[in-house]
Amino acid sequence: MESSLAGSLKLLFAAPMLLSLVAGCATFSLGGLSSRDCLARAMYFESNRSSEDGMLAVGTVVMNRVADKRYPQSVCGVVGQKNQFAPGVLNKKMTEKRSAALAYSVADRVLRGARHPTLSRDVKHFHTAGYRFSYNNMFYVLEAGGNNFYEKRKAGTFTNNPFSALAYW
Repeated sequence: MESSLAGSLKLLFAAPMLLSLVAGCATFSLGGLSSRDCLARAMYFESNRSSEDGMLAVGTVVMNRVADKRYPQSVCGVVGQKNQFAPGVLNKKMTEKRSAALAYSVADRVLRGARHPTLSRDVKHFHTAGYRFSYNNMFYVLEAGGNNFYEKRKAGTFTNNPFSALAYW
């Protein structure tokens, strides 16, 4: 009898943690993080802590993913997705107070509907600026906050050469 009670108590305490892993931060949150916290942390750690423009772009990508059925349907679910954002994004300390305050300020704007004006709803990806990859489906649209932002398109339907349009002058 005692072991069945102990098992029930373990399940009672474990259920919120298990739900948070499945559902992101939508209902229960691992570590008590809200959507605002998760978004601010993603922007803080992914935009080199230096650029409001870069933070807004990262926030836009997160919200574009939340709106896409192929990704988790919560901010924390998207930010916590394995191998998608900086390691430790949800648990590292945010040590730079001014940058953290800026990240929270931009997160509030994004959660109220602000989006980066250059990024369409199709821009759901970014990587560190300066890196190049051999994939032929990455259509680059913006460099901000130390990142290159891109959308995936069908290979051969576009060029990333910014001077290609000048050939027709």
